[in-house]
Amino acid sequence: MVNFKNNTDSVDNAITDSTDINCVSDAEDDHESVNLPRMPHPGIYLIPNTFTLAALFSAFYAIVQAMNGNFEYAAMAIFASLVLDGMDGRIARLTNTQSSFGEQFDSLADMVSFGVAPALIMYEWQLKSLGKWGWLAAFIYVAGAAIRLARFNTNIKVVDKRFFQGLPSPASGALLAGFVWLVVDLRVSLQEYRLETVWVAFILTIYAGVSMVSNVPFWSGKSLTLRKSLPVWSLGLVALIFVLISSNPPVVLFGGFVVYGCSGYLISMYRFLKRSFQPKKTLLVQKNHPKN
Repeated sequence: MVNFKNNTDSVDNAITDSTDINCVSDAEDDHESVNLPRMPHPGIYLIPNTFTLAALFSAFYAIVQAMNGNFEYAAMAIFASLVLDGMDGRIARLTNTQSSFGEQFDSLADMVSFGVAPALIMYEWQLKSLGKWGWLAAFIYVAGAAIRLARFNTNIKVVDKRFFQGLPSPASGALLAGFVWLVVDLRVSLQEYRLETVWVAFILTIYAGVSMVSNVPFWSGKSLTLRKSLPVWSLGLVALIFVLISSNPPVVLFGGFVVYGCSGYLISMYRFLKRSFQPKKTLLVQKNHPKN
């Protein structure tokens, strides 16, 4: 006779084992779904990239205005691009929306905003009158901006984050745009001081281009974070900066970027002097306290 009881028990055990396996699998799936980190929605990536696109638009607008002879509007557009460029990276970090696409897009936009656009504005404004020397100076600036951005992208995890290696391209662009805005705003007679203005523009363009590819350290400001609490007086300092800029934007902005453009060389000089006097100090200590 066939043992139907044993067969029935085997079927019941198989069903029970299958149910247990499914329960364990469901539990593991629930456990994995709980532990998986929540990724930001892909649509949020539009936020930082929109600021980058706006910065690129401002740079293109600056080029168009320079071609039409509206150099004051062109300089203002470069500063607008500077503000927008400073916001996209911080917004990406605050919203946790960094991406490789955003990094590459930002780098290409910076090349146009602070490399090509300032050089074309300066060339159309003054350097054109120098002929070959004028466009060579503009090209030196553009080449310096391209090399500066390429070096920044490759050395981003190597250099000290507290300092930039070379003058940042946004500061270089602001230096040229600030000079254009200052001269136009002061209503300086280009006919009376044309020679002086042309050569100042020539020297300033080459200075900015060479400083970008130098190894001179410039303070990056990355030690300041929005997530860290600051003293109450810091808010008053921000208000003071707004008041100063609004009182006379071209003078204050150009003066500020001139100070920043020279600060790196002052830091290098301080470090050099510190290294030069350090061995003498060590020898003096050893001479006063000889070893037994």
